[in-house]
Amino acid sequence: MADIDMSAPAVKADPYVRPDVRAFLDYVASSKAPPLHTLPMEFARSSFVAVQGLTDLPARELAEIRDISGPDGIPLRLYDARPAREPGPAVVFFHGGGFMIGNLESHHALCTEMAAELDLPVIAVDYRLAPEHPFPAAPDDGEAAARWIAQNPSELGRTITGLIPMGDSAGGNLAIVVTQALMDAPAAVPVLMQVLIYPLSDDRSDHPSQTDFASGFFLDAATIKWFANGYRAIRGHKRAFPIHSDHAGTPPTVLVTAGLDPIRDSGRAYGAELVRAGTEVVFLEMKGTIHGFVQFRKAIPSAQADLHSIIAAIRLLLERIA
Repeated sequence: MADIDMSAPAVKADPYVRPDVRAFLDYVASSKAPPLHTLPMEFARSSFVAVQGLTDLPARELAEIRDISGPDGIPLRLYDARPAREPGPAVVFFHGGGFMIGNLESHHALCTEMAAELDLPVIAVDYRLAPEHPFPAAPDDGEAAARWIAQNPSELGRTITGLIPMGDSAGGNLAIVVTQALMDAPAAVPVLMQVLIYPLSDDRSDHPSQTDFASGFFLDAATIKWFANGYRAIRGHKRAFPIHSDHAGTPPTVLVTAGLDPIRDSGRAYGAELVRAGTEVVFLEMKGTIHGFVQFRKAIPSAQADLHSIIAAIRLLLERIA
């Protein structure tokens, strides 16, 4: 048998990419659209909302979709499949968009899907955006909104018995930060669990995923840098990078990453810290797909099944903590 040269460098295999994800990435590459970070801010924001009509499934019809003015005028939107319901938990949803883009409209279809399939009220938070309002404006608004919802204000028309902070990307970061804030100083009702979809948790710059997926996989390194420069988070600060917090006592968590995401390893790292702290974690890594997939359910059909796996994980934990 021939000797094997163990000194030879290993050849790294190309990552697995689902066929529908590859088709979407090829379409994006062929479109020659200017990168998001090169656009004027208002156009970047309007484009982020407009593209949802092309990439995501239509919004679900619900018994109630209602805009509410929250604390200090923070815009909120209530979604509910029922016109009225018995007391119970509610999802507090924080949208993604790098803390600089995104609003109630950009994640509208996703919130209707969550409300319909979970059969829970979903209350979306339209926090202030950078660069006009850099860190810590977003976590300040997120925490204020969650505490206000926990107080069961009459504007909600529902009795909320527990909170489920949830978010994608930057919104996943905010969901962690809000959960930690309400662990340190409890609100009027408890945090029952948190749901984190491809969240940013830390300020490390040496994760392998940051190099492996720096370009060609939708969210790229240049856009991440643009977001970071606008948000101006303080390195090592737990309200900016919540991996630096104490994780003891963290409520049950659904944690989702995407296999082809440059911030994938940030989510993995946070999940590892939760497991070490003894938190019950349902960890789902969606192989072969990209950052943002929950908003691409039309362009990437397999993303709908991914979202329903997330919903099944939420139901599982809700049954265990009921």
